[in-house]
Amino acid sequence: MNIAVIGSGGREHSICFKLKKSKKTKKLYCIPGNAGTLEICENINVDLENFEDLYKVILKKKIDLLVVGPETPLVNGIVDFFERKKIKVFGPKKDASKLEGSKVFMKKICREFNIPSAKYKEIKNIEEANLAIKEFNLPIVVKSDGLAAGKGVTICKSREEALKDVNKILNGKFKTSSKVIIEEFLNGEEASYFVITDGTNYIPMGSAQDHKRIGENDTGQNTGGMGAYSPSLLITEEVEKKIKKKIIEPTLEAMKGIGCLYKGILYAGLMIEKSEPKLIEYNIRFGDPECQVLMMRLKNDLLDLILSCLDNSLSNKKISWIDEPGITVVGASKGYPNKYEKNKEIQNIHLIKKDNKQQLFHAGTIKSNDNKILTNGGRVLNSTVVAKSLEEARNKANKILDTLEWENKYYRKDIGFKIINEK
Repeated sequence: MNIAVIGSGGREHSICFKLKKSKKTKKLYCIPGNAGTLEICENINVDLENFEDLYKVILKKKIDLLVVGPETPLVNGIVDFFERKKIKVFGPKKDASKLEGSKVFMKKICREFNIPSAKYKEIKNIEEANLAIKEFNLPIVVKSDGLAAGKGVTICKSREEALKDVNKILNGKFKTSSKVIIEEFLNGEEASYFVITDGTNYIPMGSAQDHKRIGENDTGQNTGGMGAYSPSLLITEEVEKKIKKKIIEPTLEAMKGIGCLYKGILYAGLMIEKSEPKLIEYNIRFGDPECQVLMMRLKNDLLDLILSCLDNSLSNKKISWIDEPGITVVGASKGYPNKYEKNKEIQNIHLIKKDNKQQLFHAGTIKSNDNKILTNGGRVLNSTVVAKSLEEARNKANKILDTLEWENKYYRKDIGFKIINEK
């Protein structure tokens, strides 16, 4: 098959890495891709918001299957568009994508179908916010309704701070959102749980723990994610049963019931306290950087799982994993998630050994005309390692980033610190 992966980040590079291993893959493309995907497949630079231009490329390259990495094209209806064109495409349709595209939609599903989640209020103006905030204990969680690239959530320590943040969102802080949600703060530890589903059947696609904060010891601003490890030790067999029964299965039934059959990857962001899981949010695709470590640990042929999902034969499949844990550490541009400089040359990249146990997945990189690898984003590279222990994996991942040199390089050296420090 000729396959195109949509996206340009570390998640998409790792998906390409995994699809490349399938015997069913004939030719692999990444649209638009990055300097890392260029090493293993053909990059095509097309505007992902222009589905008609994308369709012309699909026809020209005789692409049989599209695998959509990021959430924005899914929310914009890329699956609906290409299904009408009779092109196979993996991911949820536009209506189903509201599970991530609208936090109000997701919270209403939770309320209506008794899915455990935080108490919330939907806010449309500052007067409503003034009244609602009085009903919540501190700290208060403020969320943008629409997509915000992982930066739409603020944990506010005072009611004044919460009102200020609500005001910013209502006044257009994020182009995708004119609504706000105020939520109770949940205690516990966060974990990520993934499934692949054909709308009726599903199988688990692994667990991970992401590190959202920019600073070590989970301090500072929220980011798209500074690193992750897998599996999550919080998700025991007992907890997983509860996640399936109380969260995943009711959600899939709910979506089916309201006429929004959900096909693709469903990613539950969870808060777990005393072995009780609550849903924080849904994402409609693999997490980034969680995907990078999942793709390294997954034994199955990813393409085979995707095709089983599309032809509704997923119930015949079983998932299997490498026993060892894995970790991914994000090398970023200093200044991220705020202002940062691009086009810094990355040196020593040729010294990094890549195999089935360690990979360097590119995120914000670009190849210059004179074949240099340059930084092209806030999150630049993902050092991803599977090893006998999490501590060994982290040491190796950090060593890779130490070997690499670019101006304004920054990374957290403590990914997985809570688990590693406990041992």
